Amino acid sequence: MSETRMRIAVVGGGPGGLFLATLLRRADPGFAVTVFERNRADDTFGFGVVFSDRTLAGIHAADPVVREALARHGRHWDDIEVRLKGERIRCGGNGMAAIARRTLLALLQDRAHEAGAELRFEHEVELDDLDGYDLVVAADGTGSRIRERLAERLRPSVHTAAAKFIWFGTDYMFDGLTFVHERSPHGVFAVHGYPISADVSTFIVETDEASWRAAGLDGFDDDAPPGRSDLVSKAYLEELFAGQIDGRRLLVNNSRWGNFRTRRTERWWTREPRPVALLGDAAHTAHFSVGSGTKMAMEDAVALSSALCAHPGDLGEALAAYQDAAQPSVDAIQDSARPSLSWWEHFGRYHDAFEPWQFAFHFLSRSITDARLARRAPGFVRATHAAWRARHGAEPLDSPLRVNGHELPGRLVNGEPPGTIRLRAPSDEAGLPAARELLASAVAAGAGLVAVHGGTSLNRMLLTEEARLVYGVPSLLVDHELDTDRAVTAVLSGRADLVAR
Repeated sequence: MSETRMRIAVVGGGPGGLFLATLLRRADPGFAVTVFERNRADDTFGFGVVFSDRTLAGIHAADPVVREALARHGRHWDDIEVRLKGERIRCGGNGMAAIARRTLLALLQDRAHEAGAELRFEHEVELDDLDGYDLVVAADGTGSRIRERLAERLRPSVHTAAAKFIWFGTDYMFDGLTFVHERSPHGVFAVHGYPISADVSTFIVETDEASWRAAGLDGFDDDAPPGRSDLVSKAYLEELFAGQIDGRRLLVNNSRWGNFRTRRTERWWTREPRPVALLGDAAHTAHFSVGSGTKMAMEDAVALSSALCAHPGDLGEALAAYQDAAQPSVDAIQDSARPSLSWWEHFGRYHDAFEPWQFAFHFLSRSITDARLARRAPGFVRATHAAWRARHGAEPLDSPLRVNGHELPGRLVNGEPPGTIRLRAPSDEAGLPAARELLASAVAAGAGLVAVHGGTSLNRMLLTEEARLVYGVPSLLVDHELDTDRAVTAVLSGRADLVAR
């Protein structure tokens, strides 16, 4: 029997916490690991977990449990389907797989138990309950009590999205990741749907707050204890999407509306008042449309286990190395997730403004360029360019445009045409309301073309879109670092009418 070298408490029995327990025990039997989970072993909220083929290499190298689980119990697909206004558009090259969360958790529980970790279910613990442990790992989710207890030291921040979402399952079987959009009398509602087993699909619905209130879906008691579901919203959405899911049922599991919260934490660990490390959603979140929450938590587990093994006897060095190793990937995912989350905050506008082919391209290019998308899905991109040529007679940057009585021969311009009003985009999103007021004033003053410059890429795009889609005024995207690929993407997607470098 090995000598105990370190006692580690993992608070939270989700995928990240369980994976960490397994990795630690397999790396060094001197790690005595106890997982505390407040729910029962077979309790789980939510329905499915999605993984991208391109992002699983590190997890597979650490332990093949996810690969084996997906092979035995998961569903795999290559195409993304967008359904809009009676059309179904498919885009290949998006290898993904999903598995029921309950199934994945059961397999991870078995793996951790076999590795020698102690699993204590129905044990809700606070930091003060964990005296005697050399390290506490807070894997207790986005509402982490431990993180909030140590907020002054860890310096967390949160950004709350404007869109509303609710999580269901359905016994209708999607054949891959499918995005469905329907306009009700109250507004536009959208679904993220994907299969997670042989007989169940995940069914996430999003809408804007005005549509949610107009539909009368704001009556559920948000203070109701976990486990209760919003059955009024279930009935409304079953009827709205009946034609898309062949009249099948929606399935509930703690299904209630919320607003997605993007969490960041400046410091993922502390030594005072005792050693604590954050893991997964307790430290960071990224919008579910990029499908990375479970992946990030499990990659955190790989990084933390490796750091603890690489720095025996120096916990401070180990925890610093953990954050240094894991944070760059998380930052990149969060940065790419922000344009995706923003898309879902404005999708009703795009639903009404775009034809299905352009809507699909706008959606799928929200964090990828035309050329990169073409390498992944050449047929989809060829069809999109063909649809543009059929409408405009030339490729995007070569298509003429009449602005302020002047015929411009193409969409890539040098300088600014006569009658242009310049608008500086803000450097952060807190400045968007003021920028939108300036845009409204420019339009009221008779602007024939709005040129948006400065600020961040996302804020520039949001303002050029608002000019052309809300006010019907042509917009010019000014970006001195814009290459041809990104210029084509901006015009072909309908984010801007003109571009200037």
